[in-house]
Amino acid sequence: MGYRDKWLLLESEDDIDKVEHKQLTEEFLFYQAVTEGDMESVRRNCEQERFLETDGVGVLSRNELTNLKYHFVITTAMVTRLCAQKGMQIEQAFRMSDFYIQRLDDVHSVEGVRNLHDEMALDFAEKMRRIRRSDAGSRQIRQCKEYIYAHIKERITIEELADELGVSAGYLSRMFKKETGDTVSGYIRRQKIEMAENMLRYSDYSFIEIANRLSFSSQSHFIQQFREQTGMTPKKYRDRNHVVEWGIVGTTKESE
Repeated sequence: MGYRDKWLLLESEDDIDKVEHKQLTEEFLFYQAVTEGDMESVRRNCEQERFLETDGVGVLSRNELTNLKYHFVITTAMVTRLCAQKGMQIEQAFRMSDFYIQRLDDVHSVEGVRNLHDEMALDFAEKMRRIRRSDAGSRQIRQCKEYIYAHIKERITIEELADELGVSAGYLSRMFKKETGDTVSGYIRRQKIEMAENMLRYSDYSFIEIANRLSFSSQSHFIQQFREQTGMTPKKYRDRNHVVEWGIVGTTKESE
């Protein structure tokens, strides 16, 4: 008997009539809160542990933990696509989704899945809050930012961006400045430095490795650009903010 036949048989059984799923309103209100960057509503939902409620929720596995993991994947997939529709850079949204879903491999308890769900929802909501505060801009500028995000580790030129969008470099420069108040090169530089900050906080890459990974011309150029944007050297930033695996601030012996 095939799966379709098995379903038709199950559909006719009396036991299935006892299962009634709750309305979608509450679920979509949660998704709406995330996509609107409503941190208060999302945090309240997490504190009330609504993700763990079982009444009116489908049973996707007979194993409690596996069932919860399946629901986590569904929630993350929905949040990802809705956030992308509402202005989050598509590549960023899907990379975040992949990251959080892959983290399930390391989770072996119901509480762990709940904690991961809360972190995922709050992370997406916080990023959407920032996006909604800024001007979304035209389609071309959004595409420009998408390309920069996806290629941030490469050396990006205004000519490459313009060619990707099918416009002239001069037109793109004027439009980007008009809509964002920033130059294309200035925006790229800030995105690179923000990624460098994350590397300094969460990795043990040396300064030269970070400079190379983000396509700075040299380590000294990276340090200069970092100091101009953050007001401190990469060494000082790492000394203050480096987080090792067990959550203790670390230090580095690299020179400034």
